Amino acid sequence: MSGGPRIALAFHPGSGRGAAARLAGAVATRLRPHIARLDVIDADTVDGARRRLDAARERGLDALIVVGGDGSVHQAVQFCAGTSVALGIVPSGTGNDLARALDVPVDPAAAVDLLTGALRSGDRRRLDLGRAGETWFGTVLCTGFDAAVNDRANRLPWPRGPRRYDVAIAAEMASFRARDIRVTTEDAGELTMPAMLVAVGNTPWYGAGIPVCPGADPVDGLLDVTVVGKVGYRELVRVLPQLRTGRHVEHPAVTTLRARAVEIADVGTTAGAAWPVFADGDPFGGLPTSISCVPQALTVLA
Repeated sequence: MSGGPRIALAFHPGSGRGAAARLAGAVATRLRPHIARLDVIDADTVDGARRRLDAARERGLDALIVVGGDGSVHQAVQFCAGTSVALGIVPSGTGNDLARALDVPVDPAAAVDLLTGALRSGDRRRLDLGRAGETWFGTVLCTGFDAAVNDRANRLPWPRGPRRYDVAIAAEMASFRARDIRVTTEDAGELTMPAMLVAVGNTPWYGAGIPVCPGADPVDGLLDVTVVGKVGYRELVRVLPQLRTGRHVEHPAVTTLRARAVEIADVGTTAGAAWPVFADGDPFGGLPTSISCVPQALTVLA
């Protein structure tokens, strides 16, 4: 198609034991009749993918379509944020939380139909992003119990698959302790309290559809903050299932805030390493951390 959009299609060739590569081939076939140029980026490292994407941008690039899960989408957000390159997603992971926030169909064929329709019409949307330091996130940044579970699961050599998270949850339930955390925002000032979990959401979901920040809206210029205060073991067992319905915000131990900028710091004297921080499901270092909402930082195909 002469004069059509110039697209990069990125995927990790080893993802899902080759499933992403097979799916990307079908996506490429569906895309080609609607575009002027397609650069297929099948790198297996972040640095390798970034070099090839930068080269594609130098030749002129209108959109990046990523086939993958939240980790792949997170890296695509780093490339597209603050630029005119639009992001499109064909979800193929277990979480797909940014795709969920964008109402992208889980079915790959339906997702490609959505993208080709946007490419033909030129429809685009602008979304806010969260930013901590030089790193962007589209969904949720979290620290505390949920981040500790993620961190432990990543370090477990066995079992593989979702059972790793079951083992990690059981281990953290037995050992996790609240810490004195200070959350600072421009409107609420400083909130210091023993906490089990702090989540900062640009969109509502993390962990494959858990609405930890159920009111988060990626076009309102604000971040939603959910703080789960100190609760005992039995009460934590009660609160955690409520996360899957969004009803946890009604619990008296839960505090919610909205802010353009948030600072989270560990001010306790509890022994042990600082809480890890995760965003979009990826490691983000540890506390303290400063987060801001950058309005309309990301263009997406819509």
